[in-house]
Amino acid sequence: MIARVMQWKVIVAVCVLLCFGALYVRFENRFAIIDASRLKLTETVGRLQMVFLNERLHEFPPVQQSHTDAPLDDFGLPEGAMDNLVILYNRVPKTGSTSFMGVAYDLCGTNKFHVLHVNTSKNMHVMPLPDQIRFAYNITLWSSMKPAFYHGHIAFLDFTRLGLSKNPVYINIIRKPLDRLVSYFYFLRHGDDFRPYLVRKRQGNKMTFDECVTMKGSDCAEDKMWLQVPFFCGQAADCWIPGNPWALAQAKHNLINSYFLVGLTEQLEDFVAVLETSFPRIFRGATKRFLSGKKSHLRKTFNKQEPTKETVAAVMQSRVWQMENDFYEFAAEQFEAVKKRTLAVPVLEQGVPKQQFFYEKIRPK
Repeated sequence: MIARVMQWKVIVAVCVLLCFGALYVRFENRFAIIDASRLKLTETVGRLQMVFLNERLHEFPPVQQSHTDAPLDDFGLPEGAMDNLVILYNRVPKTGSTSFMGVAYDLCGTNKFHVLHVNTSKNMHVMPLPDQIRFAYNITLWSSMKPAFYHGHIAFLDFTRLGLSKNPVYINIIRKPLDRLVSYFYFLRHGDDFRPYLVRKRQGNKMTFDECVTMKGSDCAEDKMWLQVPFFCGQAADCWIPGNPWALAQAKHNLINSYFLVGLTEQLEDFVAVLETSFPRIFRGATKRFLSGKKSHLRKTFNKQEPTKETVAAVMQSRVWQMENDFYEFAAEQFEAVKKRTLAVPVLEQGVPKQQFFYEKIRPK
């Protein structure tokens, strides 16, 4: 009896051991499969990363390790270093943008770059989100157009917010806010000498700007002056609320942190000169072209009358004018500083500024 009990215990023990052994082997196989899958996934991710890096590297010309590796251009950079340049001029209406763009279109054939106008539906200055993504990725990845100069009446758009690694080179021009509004007011009624045959929205309306201010008309209202601040502020809804202090602060932030250069309508020649000095790949010959012929006076509004002192005083009481003027003076201060530092540098025979820095104490030798 005892022997039989012992025999059954042995059998049970053996069965338990066999079960544990089978389970162990099964889990070992599962772990092996999981490890193999993990390794395969890691390899796949690694390959995808390499493909992505290779694609990104092809966007840029190879960086030379020394001056002897490749010929340098007149600017002191390896030849082709700026061939992937993308400049975006989100032009504010009635600031001299047509005059400036005439120079760009004249130069694109000679300097071998592309100029593209961004035309938005119904002349809207902001874009819906899908169009923001299309636009940002389009101009970033459209390699056959590079180097490229895009321009259009669109508010600032931060490409990095849409998943891209960097913004294009932003430039712009702004104007004294009252001068811009007066020009816009008469442009609606009389047009200009650029396309004199076009019928304008208010053609035949002989109201003067002074009369409009006295009568509190819509074409000289505060909201018509609120344009330069929101253009620099961007696509956010609060940017377009007239007199919004947050919008003014954001516009200043973007001007400092996201714009390469912001010039003034009143100093357009200096704006062109700074660009030519900085980006000769695009703007070589721009200053001479701007000053020659009719290009520096390309567009003049017909029948424009200067407002009276009383009208100017009334407009200056406006909160919107005060904020727009604050922004203008802020931009003017930045431009003056940039202009003095840039145009004071001696220019070499090649037409580029002399380099003001050099490398030394390089180790190991």
